[in-house]
Amino acid sequence: MKKKILFTTFFICSFTIAFTQALSTNEAKTLLEKVDASTNFSGYDFTADYAIVQDVPGQGKSIMAAKIHRRDTISAYTILMTEPQKDKGKAYLQRDNTIWFFDPADKKFTSTSAKDSFQNTNVQQKDFAPQAFLNDYSIAEAKKEKLGSLDVVYFYLKAKTNQADYPIVKIWVSEDGLLRKKEEYSLSGQLLRSTAIPSYQKVRSNNIERFLPVAMLIVD
Repeated sequence: MKKKILFTTFFICSFTIAFTQALSTNEAKTLLEKVDASTNFSGYDFTADYAIVQDVPGQGKSIMAAKIHRRDTISAYTILMTEPQKDKGKAYLQRDNTIWFFDPADKKFTSTSAKDSFQNTNVQQKDFAPQAFLNDYSIAEAKKEKLGSLDVVYFYLKAKTNQADYPIVKIWVSEDGLLRKKEEYSLSGQLLRSTAIPSYQKVRSNNIERFLPVAMLIVD
């Protein structure tokens, strides 16, 4: 059964490939560095409100809301559930590679991981953190393509550390260095998860620009 998760608003994407042109190793690495930097707010703190809409066939939609406080300089964030009422007060605390879940009902912390489900949805804890493709993956292929009407660079990435979330990741990056589509695979090549990001909100501080997704569609 396919489950869909949408941050903030629903959208429909159509993906087509029209042409290809390979990138040099340096060009590919430079663009991937830009992808990682685009959502990393090191040196700054930020707070954002997230709406999470889950649509499960036969079960309808459920809506959750959460507030996130992130400090990328020390790889830390806190996520506080604000809706629905039954989940209000539940929280996640991440620092480095450790994530803790707090349930106010029993007032206890339990350990979780970046790949664990967020509130029984197909959102994962890592979806709230900045991207770090260059640290965890090597570039097996990089070439220019078309994603619908958008000019993009397609990357085929292979995990090079045990910290990588998936053994194989394919990503499509627009010319401005923003991630537009991501597919995550098992070692055998089975597609496990797809994410589409059609639009971003620009955040500017002290002449430094960073970006946050306006909406994300996740299908597993």
